[in-house]
Amino acid sequence: MGEIEDGDTDHITTDVQGQKCALAYECTAPESVSGKDNLPLLNAVLKNPVCKLYRFPTSDNKWMRIREQMSESILSFHIPKELISLHIKEDLCRNQELKDLGDLSPHWDNLRKNVLTHCDQMVTMYQDILTELSKETGSSFKSSSSKGEKSLEFVPINLHLQRMQVHSPHLKDLGSGVPRIDALYDVITVGAPAAHFQGFKNGGLRKLLHRFETERRNTGYQFIYYSPENTAKAKEVLSNINQLQPLIATHADLLLNSASQHSADSLKSSLKLLSEKDRVWANVGKSLNCIIATVDKLIERDSHKEEGTGGSRSNDGDTAPSLEESIASHPKEDWYGQLHPLILTLKECMGEVVSRAKQSLTFVLLQELAYSLPQCLMLTLRRDIVFSQALAGLVCGFIIKLHTSLHDPHFLQQLHTVGLLVQYEGLLSTYSDEIGMLEDMAVGISDLRKVAFKITEAKSSDDLPVLTGRREHYVVEVKLPATVFESLPLQIKEGQLLHVYPVLFNVGINEQQTLAERFGDVSLQESINQENFELVQEYYSIFMEKMPPDYISHFQEQNDLKGLLDNLHQNIQAKKRKNVEIMWLAATICRKLNGIRFTCCKSAKDRTSMSVTLEQCSILRDEHQLHKDFFIRALDCMRREGCRIENVLKNIKCRRYAFNMLQLMAFPKCYRPPEGTYGKADT
Repeated sequence: MGEIEDGDTDHITTDVQGQKCALAYECTAPESVSGKDNLPLLNAVLKNPVCKLYRFPTSDNKWMRIREQMSESILSFHIPKELISLHIKEDLCRNQELKDLGDLSPHWDNLRKNVLTHCDQMVTMYQDILTELSKETGSSFKSSSSKGEKSLEFVPINLHLQRMQVHSPHLKDLGSGVPRIDALYDVITVGAPAAHFQGFKNGGLRKLLHRFETERRNTGYQFIYYSPENTAKAKEVLSNINQLQPLIATHADLLLNSASQHSADSLKSSLKLLSEKDRVWANVGKSLNCIIATVDKLIERDSHKEEGTGGSRSNDGDTAPSLEESIASHPKEDWYGQLHPLILTLKECMGEVVSRAKQSLTFVLLQELAYSLPQCLMLTLRRDIVFSQALAGLVCGFIIKLHTSLHDPHFLQQLHTVGLLVQYEGLLSTYSDEIGMLEDMAVGISDLRKVAFKITEAKSSDDLPVLTGRREHYVVEVKLPATVFESLPLQIKEGQLLHVYPVLFNVGINEQQTLAERFGDVSLQESINQENFELVQEYYSIFMEKMPPDYISHFQEQNDLKGLLDNLHQNIQAKKRKNVEIMWLAATICRKLNGIRFTCCKSAKDRTSMSVTLEQCSILRDEHQLHKDFFIRALDCMRREGCRIENVLKNIKCRRYAFNMLQLMAFPKCYRPPEGTYGKADT
């Protein structure tokens, strides 16, 4: 089937019929992320690569070479540790704010003591978990068999980059005029973000949050009911106030500096900047009006001096002093002296506004916590756990996508003008515990909308991402070396926040899904797919609106996205059993829109392996003209000898997918592994 490069092979494998397995052979030097086209920036976050090489025939009897690689990421542990540290800081701050409410009535004081007791217990728990995770120095992998361990519940399960690199004579030109030599296809594989240690006896987050809100409304007579939307809005307003306070103080100091320099133009400019911020509070507005009136009077009086007028009238009807009298009685320092007490008043008013806002919101939170303990805190814990797993995968995927697309100007423009599509493929059933997992996963992925990325220049050798923010909003700072950073678009270099659009499509494929379809309920899957289709449509509309017309014109010539979206919608509406066409269409749309792809099942080990190998072979067939007679052989070869069987080995110390013959009879045929590669209970 063609020549093998010298030194590239350790062994040639054979399939069960005794035929050679399409010349699959192991790479002898898998030290880099992408082989000969090494990307050193990625090696800082990706570890322990496993590499496999293949050579398959094309439809015109030429040859394509495929490099398959699977790598762990140290972000599996780094991001949870960053996130838990933020949670501890946020919760300690909230507890202190509750204490700072001062004297309360005996009723509310007792409630506060109860809340603080529970909240302190939560902080202690988070500190203990962080201590345990800190012991995992250098760790980059959590196996599927560890998914129920409490100390590791914030860590994503079996997180890997699955990469296929294709060297083919049939690669398409992307519009640059230069034919491509290699094509990269990346998928992040990870266990479904879910609170396995907490269990699923009462369902997952989607159901639990709905039930919690219903109960709160029903008990609203006990206290003022604040919806999650209103509470989130209040926190957002408070966050804006906290940001404005130092900004106003800075502009006020600039105004005083202009006054000390006795510069009318500078004074007007500083006043304009100050007056543009936040006149919405009465006391602050009154204080600002006093400053404006005083500045107007000072500038007008100074202009009279320059004109040499001796007896003109001022705005308040008094006779203005003569030039000599003004110079004698109002030296230059007088501007600063007259404005300084007014600036102090403005800062005091602003401080009072912030203080009252904090107290009001803190009292709202006290009510919210007091009447829902410990359920509220347990829901917070569960949501934090699921979000942590989802965020670790997202940051990993973002960094990989960024580094592999740094030389694509269209992608970089899309990144800061449109945002980044992040598509999750779920293979969970809507039966038994996996319903709860899917409910957790749906909320965790939706919560990723609270995340934005910012790219900065690395100032030291520590180039790991840094996380800031609180539960309502997080910013992930991704650091790049100076030479790379300087090549980025100006908007990104100036610190513009880069937003993500996470979407989830789920199709259960196992025997439990058969039971759900015949005797149970698949409405959860249907509603998730419909909701997320609408989000993809929204992203596509923004993409078409904001990207340059010339690029859109070329893009539409190369891609029928509207047709793919229509086809996806029809398949979602069809309610066909185990309709895996939904997965293929969603994945194709994501790739064409330069998005990040994720594939998830319970442990990212068995069903996920079937899915990513099917996707790889389908890409070879549809994009690189894999010979039609070799599709199944290539698929079996990847499943038998490729990176995914190595993934099974590293998870459960056994080179067998966790299926039995009975289970596989319920699988769609293209998701069934070859004979001799399965036969253990699921883990």
